[in-house]
Amino acid sequence: MTILAAGWTGHDTRLIGATVLAIALIVVLITKVKLHPFLALILGSGVLGLVAGMPVDKLLKSFSGGVGSTVASVGVLIALGAMLGKLLADSGGADQIVDTVLGKVRGRGLPWAMALVAALIGLPMFFEIGLVMLIPVVLLAAKRSGKPVLLLGIPALAGLSVLHGLVPPHPGPLAAAGALNANVGITLAFGLLVGIPTVVIAGPLFGRLAARMVPDATPPARLVPERESDDKPRPSFAATLSVVLLPVVLMLAKALSDILLGKENHLRRVLDFIGDPLVALLAAVLVAMIVLGRPAGLNRAKLSETIGDSLGPIAGIMLIVGAGGGFKQTLVDAGVGDVITGLAKGANLSPLLLGWLVAVAIRLATGSATVATVSAAGIVAPLAATMDPSHSALLVLAIGAGSLFLSHVNDAGFWLVKEYFGMSVGQTLKSWSAMETLISVVAIALILPLSALV
Repeated sequence: MTILAAGWTGHDTRLIGATVLAIALIVVLITKVKLHPFLALILGSGVLGLVAGMPVDKLLKSFSGGVGSTVASVGVLIALGAMLGKLLADSGGADQIVDTVLGKVRGRGLPWAMALVAALIGLPMFFEIGLVMLIPVVLLAAKRSGKPVLLLGIPALAGLSVLHGLVPPHPGPLAAAGALNANVGITLAFGLLVGIPTVVIAGPLFGRLAARMVPDATPPARLVPERESDDKPRPSFAATLSVVLLPVVLMLAKALSDILLGKENHLRRVLDFIGDPLVALLAAVLVAMIVLGRPAGLNRAKLSETIGDSLGPIAGIMLIVGAGGGFKQTLVDAGVGDVITGLAKGANLSPLLLGWLVAVAIRLATGSATVATVSAAGIVAPLAATMDPSHSALLVLAIGAGSLFLSHVNDAGFWLVKEYFGMSVGQTLKSWSAMETLISVVAIALILPLSALV
């Protein structure tokens, strides 16, 4: 630390102060003023640049350039993921997955089945959409089986939350991968590797404890559905599952080819193309329109309506991610990243642990996993410049894990879970908040030793 102190300048102090002030402003605007995160990130970026001494023209160019590059690289993928999720919902494919899995599982296997259903539905869907779709299934399964609602609910919530934080094509991991120039296929592979044991521990296993700690969680009667027989045609389980897994398989194939095959290999060139996230998700959407749409009786007009309807709900997410990219670029161009890199090296702190801690701090302050992810990725981006592809992907996961830490009263998800499951604030903290914290801690505990092996 003596060497670090010797090289420290007044300008470095100014940059760190500007960063702290900007993040504090963003936090206050989101939590106290209730300003939309998109506007808060714009204002925070402006304060950062001006306090750091950036010329106004450079500040505006940095922010707008960061927004443009982020939306160009991530926005299209978010849109395609939303289209796939909407097709899955409107065709009845999601219901088919739920009914098939739950129809084959009884008794002690139900919590594990709920985690599996959440994971399958959660792959192409955003957290809030998956939550709204899964809650009626959880409540109905609990009613019919006579089991505590949290015994089934926690595994489902864990499956959704882990995928939301760690696995592309969800917005947070995609945005972080873009900011860190990480390979999305490798990120996906490691995300699944870390995510599966994390879901097991924070889902079915912790669900048993949560059900004992909050045995009297009672969902409002109006929210418990009576599942009526649905005679509408819908796609088969095999067809639906193939569509859900198609982009995952293509991106994983590309990641494996990058590791196992030479750059001039013809098969690798093909896999590099079809396994690119843009191509893989586009292919999945086009296949879904046929494989899911036809059995469900969706004509061209209905398919067009479904695709159009999928884009409205994600506008806010895309704007937040874009503004986060602008904030990231402002940090980089102001020179904050270089100072953070020097601090990390001087403190001998693992870049993965630093990324996790920064994301945890922003998550606790703002309540938004997406804001925490995009902001933390911008702050630690310079650390990824010298990393190999595997460690860049693990840094993405470390940030994603930190972004899930301790959801509490400033997180919309906290209130959704509280109301749906009929719990008090204290009960929600003991169940949902504890589960989110467990996910974050287990994930980083798996990521750190994994980084020593790859």
